[in-house]
Amino acid sequence: MNKEFICILCPNGCDIRVELKEGLIGNLDGALCKLGQEYVRQELFSPQRNIATSVKVEGGTLPLVSVRLTEAIPKERIFDVMDEIKKVKVTAPVATGQIIIPNVLGLGRDVIATKKVDRILNSPQS
Repeated sequence: MNKEFICILCPNGCDIRVELKEGLIGNLDGALCKLGQEYVRQELFSPQRNIATSVKVEGGTLPLVSVRLTEAIPKERIFDVMDEIKKVKVTAPVATGQIIIPNVLGLGRDVIATKKVDRILNSPQS
């Protein structure tokens, strides 16, 4: 079986062609650097993805805060992690880098805020 990939690990964007024989890489063509070879191996045998989304904020100057994972997770766990993130609501203030969900689903990755959200200050009415 033959597969094609476009490597995303460096600016070259190599078109890589792979021939698989009995579940193993038989021939790999088109990678200009070792990163391409590593990328194809990972995509074939253990694909990983990162997630960037948002979480609701209560009492903040913004209704949502952007979040991401600290490291990529197995591709097949994306929807499980998204389900966990959807359950979360944070209270302002939120700091950039603040851990929103530690060790999400026991995967050894944290969900962290990527933006600062200040708390709404109640100003006295005149």
